[in-house]
Amino acid sequence: MTIATLNHRFDGPADAPVLILGPSLGTELGMWDAQIPALSQHLRVLRFDLRGHGRSHPVLGTSSVGDLVGDVLTLADSYGIKRFAYAGVSLGGAIGLWMGVHHPERLTGLILCCSSAHFGEPQGWLDRAATVRAKGMREVADTVIRRWFTPEYITREPAAVQRILDMLYACPAEGYAGCCDALAHYDLRAELGRVTAPTLVIGAEQDPSTPVEHARELAAGIPDAMLVEVADAAHLANIQQADTVTDAMLKHLVGHA
Repeated sequence: MTIATLNHRFDGPADAPVLILGPSLGTELGMWDAQIPALSQHLRVLRFDLRGHGRSHPVLGTSSVGDLVGDVLTLADSYGIKRFAYAGVSLGGAIGLWMGVHHPERLTGLILCCSSAHFGEPQGWLDRAATVRAKGMREVADTVIRRWFTPEYITREPAAVQRILDMLYACPAEGYAGCCDALAHYDLRAELGRVTAPTLVIGAEQDPSTPVEHARELAAGIPDAMLVEVADAAHLANIQQADTVTDAMLKHLVGHA
């Protein structure tokens, strides 16, 4: 396993319980900006860029979700953080679920937002990786952004949408493609019962990337998981319905972080 050095930042009191936030594929740690003012009042929030994304170290070739988990655990270990709560969107959520299955002793709480135990057939991800490697991020970014926000939100909040689109444009093609490879081979559907951390699952009712049925499957399979379904939001629900998602996160984490 090759470990990548992750760009990261802390917010919140140095002596507060730690919450690590994982971003979605193709974005950067700034995708969580709307949650930080509220979360950092109670928690020491650690955000990071995925390997090969933003300002994180690139790793050439294919990656697995287990590799991405290794990056995060190495980052936590570098600060002596042994136990923490974790929340992630989409691929960021997959990282958290992998931790919950394979490293349960590290987690005090878990939030899976617009994520899944399985993101579809491998070939679709392998094809997307090949497209990006051959033609660059602009070949897929405009299509992706229309799956991440509802049409009404795109019309109403063009600046917010453009900010995320700019992250996609700026994402190194190899970093994005390597994470597509990771998603192609990720499937934890048979392992959900191994998660022991108190878990909140958040699904979005208009999410075409991880339809709300994926959230329901996670909540049904993870022991004692709680489920929140967010109306009027697509894949990046933490941005489109920031207050609703933040409130749900706080209710879950303040007792478990």
